[in-house]
Amino acid sequence: MMRNVIDACAEHGTKLVFFDNTYMYPGTPTPQTESTAFAPGGRKGRVRGQIAGMLLEAMRADRVEALIGRAPEFYGPGRTKSYTNSLVFDRIKAGKRPFVPVDAQAKRSLIWTPDASRALALLGNTPDAYGQTWHLPVDPDRRSYAQLIEIAGEVTGRKIGYTVLPMLAFRLGRRFVKPLDEMFELLVRYRDDNIFDSSKFAARFPGFQVTSYREGVERILVG
Repeated sequence: MMRNVIDACAEHGTKLVFFDNTYMYPGTPTPQTESTAFAPGGRKGRVRGQIAGMLLEAMRADRVEALIGRAPEFYGPGRTKSYTNSLVFDRIKAGKRPFVPVDAQAKRSLIWTPDASRALALLGNTPDAYGQTWHLPVDPDRRSYAQLIEIAGEVTGRKIGYTVLPMLAFRLGRRFVKPLDEMFELLVRYRDDNIFDSSKFAARFPGFQVTSYREGVERILVG
């Protein structure tokens, strides 16, 4: 699919704005920047690395005028699909105890889905943004799941506990539950701090309003 998209854009002189994720980055606490080398840890990461690599090669060869907007894990309103939404916020909304993968104290880099959409549109309409990779904007005041759940308790007026799902639970459950198997290669990203650096975007677009984690949690749970 990616090869066909690149070929079509090259043939018709169409600009390409590609929305990417971070699966190809190493699962370490080292801050991730646009120059972080790809070091995938499984099938998902290898595929994402190959796709991004194809586009970067086409950009370097001047075959296409393109940019890459890269985002970490989503959280957001409505039907946002992410592990954070399904394990934490959807369960809180349903009055259930949230599940935290691997470590409740590791700091997370999450992107508010409407921010990701606005930022990608802004990049696509900025001529000098092309030919580059951009990390889409996140709240730089990173929070752990424990802190996010504490905020959830404050905005809902409830005392909310949580259950940490250790690696062993995923290792055993992946044999029987397909979503756990799909998530398994990504779990190293939940073991340590996940620091996604979007300072390049912030410097280029200083007026862009990023949704804070407190604002995001309140909008998900209270509206």
